[in-house]
Amino acid sequence: MITLRTDYTIKTERLTAAKNALEEIKQDPMAGWLTVPVNDNELNRMKSAAEKIQSDSKYLVCIGIGGSYLGHKAVIDAIGNKSGVKVLYAGNSLSTTAFGEVLDEIGSNDFSVNVISKSGTTTEPAIAFRLFKAILKNRYGSNWTSRVYATTDAKKGALHDEAEKNGYESFVVPNNIGGRYSVLTAVGILPMLVAGIDVDTMLKAARTAAGWQEYDFGLAMNPANEDPAVHTFEEAVRYAIIRQDLYADEGLEMEVLASFEPRFATFAEWWKQLFGESEGKQNKGIFPASVVYTTDLHSLGQYMQEGRRNIFETVVKITTPSDREIKVPSEDGNLDGLDYLVGQNLDYINDKALEATVNAHKNGGIPVLSLEINDLKEKSIGELIYFFELACAISAKLSGVNPFDQPGVEAYKTNMFKLLGKPGF
Repeated sequence: MITLRTDYTIKTERLTAAKNALEEIKQDPMAGWLTVPVNDNELNRMKSAAEKIQSDSKYLVCIGIGGSYLGHKAVIDAIGNKSGVKVLYAGNSLSTTAFGEVLDEIGSNDFSVNVISKSGTTTEPAIAFRLFKAILKNRYGSNWTSRVYATTDAKKGALHDEAEKNGYESFVVPNNIGGRYSVLTAVGILPMLVAGIDVDTMLKAARTAAGWQEYDFGLAMNPANEDPAVHTFEEAVRYAIIRQDLYADEGLEMEVLASFEPRFATFAEWWKQLFGESEGKQNKGIFPASVVYTTDLHSLGQYMQEGRRNIFETVVKITTPSDREIKVPSEDGNLDGLDYLVGQNLDYINDKALEATVNAHKNGGIPVLSLEINDLKEKSIGELIYFFELACAISAKLSGVNPFDQPGVEAYKTNMFKLLGKPGF
């Protein structure tokens, strides 16, 4: 269960605004993620495809950019790969070095490709897919198409048409769910299944969180509520309202998402895309940044403590970050002065570092919100994904922008196409 700890009191007028925002979100044609809609037949097909990939490949190359790869990479990095198949990523940049590193990793080993694109024409993944198709054809001959899995539009688009022509096994990118909200659809499910993630448990947790829509309880804001759906919903509403209060009322324009667990770093990257693309419009929006402590306390820690005060911080506390126990051993002479920690578990020391950091930053003038989750396992991650998606949509609505479009993304593409000499530009 997610718990938001904060000193801030929710204002009545903000609750009314949040309720209105939720009604608008429910009616939006791009809010399909609200109900976590996964077709059982397609889920079973993905499970079969994952089993095939696990049987015939050492690597799965996921080709996609933005929401087409960040969500499932965040989950796999946070939970850990439980499979004998390693998931690699391509098409999320135009770097020769990055592409070459993927090729070097694969070497002569067997691999499959999951190309994820609604249109099939987005430059970065389209180039990567063309390159990998050439490699597949050279390595597997006429059987190359059996190693391609396409996640794309159900009815149209270049990739849809190519999948039909070549007989790729294909899965659907829902028309009513945008990329950054799509991790719990086929976009994210197939790679997670290949990595051995318990997708059923994750989907169940997210659907439980989505159960808030079955209640007629208004917006009472009772964080002690033990019903998981109501609790997650209310905490998401509180988080959305408080961050908008800090932005609109106190002029804090940057939110830093902090964790004390390196495995959470990619999840923070997904969070940055979710909030950055959803809120950064019309010269509005809270700039999303992230840090991993204690590592970044020895770099950005100075700025956080004494830099400009246009920042607030959301600290993700993981109650049980690991099933392992590693304790500080004794050592003759105590030259490093650590005898006072002998027998202490690293998780305990890390937790005290978190507590000390929160206190220091609060005393230094940074508002700090604390999000507590149980662990980095499927149930907690599924709930957290839904929590952030809901909170993000509400927060964007409260600031007066559309949470589900990204018109500014097209600006660089237009300029790039002109510079590359693309016909029509």
